[in-house]
Amino acid sequence: MVEQSDRAPLLDWEEIPPSSDPNQAAQSPPAVPKETDATSGKKTLAPVCLKVTDIGRRNDNSTVTCRPTAVVDDQERSPIGWEKLPSYTRAQPIPPIPDLTVKDQWEEKDHIVAVFVVTFNTRSGNMVEWCLPHDINLDGVEFKAMASGSHRITNDFIYFRKGSYFGLACFANMPVDNELERGARMKSVGILSPSYTLLYRYMHFLENQVRLQLKNPGHYSPLEAFYEDKKAILPPTGNGLVTVCPTWSVTTINRCMHPEMKITHPAGCMSQFVQFFGEQIMVLWKFALLRKRLLIFSPPPVGVVCYRVYCCCSLANVSLPGIGMSVPELRPFFYINVADIPALETEMSYVACTTEKIFEEKKELHDLYIDNQNVKTHRSHLLPLLRLNAADKERYRKLSEQRQMLLYSQEVDGDCTSNEEDLFIVFFMELNNRIFQIISEVAGSADPTLTAEHVRAMGLDPQGDRCFLVELLEVYGVDVTLVIDNLCCH
Repeated sequence: MVEQSDRAPLLDWEEIPPSSDPNQAAQSPPAVPKETDATSGKKTLAPVCLKVTDIGRRNDNSTVTCRPTAVVDDQERSPIGWEKLPSYTRAQPIPPIPDLTVKDQWEEKDHIVAVFVVTFNTRSGNMVEWCLPHDINLDGVEFKAMASGSHRITNDFIYFRKGSYFGLACFANMPVDNELERGARMKSVGILSPSYTLLYRYMHFLENQVRLQLKNPGHYSPLEAFYEDKKAILPPTGNGLVTVCPTWSVTTINRCMHPEMKITHPAGCMSQFVQFFGEQIMVLWKFALLRKRLLIFSPPPVGVVCYRVYCCCSLANVSLPGIGMSVPELRPFFYINVADIPALETEMSYVACTTEKIFEEKKELHDLYIDNQNVKTHRSHLLPLLRLNAADKERYRKLSEQRQMLLYSQEVDGDCTSNEEDLFIVFFMELNNRIFQIISEVAGSADPTLTAEHVRAMGLDPQGDRCFLVELLEVYGVDVTLVIDNLCCH
């Protein structure tokens, strides 16, 4: 049953404190399970890549320029037959979850570019009280690190984006017997980094520091020492976001297939996301895969809603190289406020959350507006995507069934080799891969026509998902003819 409360117990989690040795904490790589023993009988599935080149729309007098080839063992194979690619043209169960536990030799480095303290002043409002380095531009961060409406709660954490950087701030509100502060002292302590994937490491530190700032305002020496230990030495090229992987293998899929996974959050985040939205998760999946603009509204606390932003981004993963190169990247903005409106006006694809109800009226800024479990769009051509069809319900049933089987194996057999996060990520990645594999295969054939049989092989509903497929082909610039019950369109 879908949970009705917007308050999720995720906010009650407590991260294991890092090592007391700061150098050891800085050098320790992200926690990755050990490699599967070769003698255990478990096999790692070697990914088979589908290379799609020169995808473009077909003009009236031109030909399809989509030429897919299978890449197996570094050798290009003819698209005819796809002898070593998994066949999705026949009815068969969803393939097993690949083993994503191969130890990755790559390690993302710590890059903290700023640390700051934000306070609420009864006369001036939100303001940056202190920061390092002193000359960094933090304009607007005072409204990102302290969400609108936070005065009604005692503590929170907030992920956000500031230009090319990502930030994490911990907020706390403490009652004080002080007329000048009107009975409450509110502060946030936060950090900025070029990537959000390792910010979680400092959650415990930031929580401790904001409590310290409330009790002993102006005591910055721990923050100064932290910055000196963690400050970034960035390359001359500037402030890059998450690195794009040039090659694909088991290890690079583990590293880059879903970089959002490395945000590393409390156990159960994915599970709660699925339970909170229920079957509506299939609507979110379609909008995410179509690279639309998704905005989630919720009153404070906003920390758990930032996790929903991350989960939405995870729905759109595709591990077939060459797919989606011409479409906007689905970028997480995490928490936003009215000060972000100018930036959002230029974005073609994003996922964000807000505590400000005014965004519901800013219809030009979003394609899908999510208020708790209420999902709506003001764009008439996307309205059919809100209706759940038989294939959507079947997909959700399979996802729920796989989750239950995983939980049963963990409880009864003590099997800890897989987790819900991997299952969730790979379930949608394989679904997306299946759709694009079939589309690419058809686009490269002598008769580039998608039939109802092809659509069913994708796991879609030929009638109920027709609008979704038309939009998908348009967004990704694939030129095939869609023919379903004698209705066709390009």
